[in-house]
Amino acid sequence: MMKRALTIAGSDSGGGAGIQADLKTFQELNVFGMSALTAVTAQNTLGVHGVYPMTQEAVAKQIQAVGEDIGVDALKTGMLFNAEIIETVAENITAFKWENVVIDPVMIAKGGASLLLQEAIAALKKYLLPLAKVITPNIPEAEVLTNMTIQTNDDKQEAAKKLHDLGVQNIVIKGGHDEDLSQSSDLLFDGKEFYTFTSKRINTKNTHGTGCTFSAAITAELAKGASVYDAVATAKAFIQAAIEDDLKLGKGHGPTNHWAYQKMKELTRL
Repeated sequence: MMKRALTIAGSDSGGGAGIQADLKTFQELNVFGMSALTAVTAQNTLGVHGVYPMTQEAVAKQIQAVGEDIGVDALKTGMLFNAEIIETVAENITAFKWENVVIDPVMIAKGGASLLLQEAIAALKKYLLPLAKVITPNIPEAEVLTNMTIQTNDDKQEAAKKLHDLGVQNIVIKGGHDEDLSQSSDLLFDGKEFYTFTSKRINTKNTHGTGCTFSAAITAELAKGASVYDAVATAKAFIQAAIEDDLKLGKGHGPTNHWAYQKMKELTRL
């Protein structure tokens, strides 16, 4: 049976992040992708030029339309923007009893624009995090959610424990903001054990949408029945290939290459 993945996130008119990145990732990993828009952004590689949030009713109706007909094997959230949308999303996840929930706590765009209102952070922690099977913050996002500074691996572990205490089952703190210029290490905490996924750091400015793509890949793999560990491992390989095979689009932070992972697998089989 075809597996189904839903993204509840904002639209990126530049195509590198948001629901566009999520749907491309779902397609490349062989799951059927669906979407519920939380906001429309006017955006390109140079930055975010406008944010236009949807109403609570519009978000709820999209989620319900998908859930009542097609069904959902796994879902992810991205840009949720405000507390009202967060509460609506949490209410519908609870109503449908969806369990494979991946939270990408999108807060700030690559260019620095705020994608989550300050007052929405409390709502995220209260309503949505307890529903998460996996959360995928980068270091700045994890710092905001835990009210601590993260500089070392021990700090990452402490932050992961704090997020687990908020009700999240599995925490992945991404290493893109690590000080190590030679590699990037993502830390997975399942409530008992810590696991590290390390890859070579690529010297490129074209990393727009990496967080969206990474969390979407985890979602796709969970939809197919993978364990969290295996889903994170695949997502790490997927985003590494997407960054390495540079598309060189735009004048600013360009997008990653969503078909690079399958291309790499095909070359490996030859």
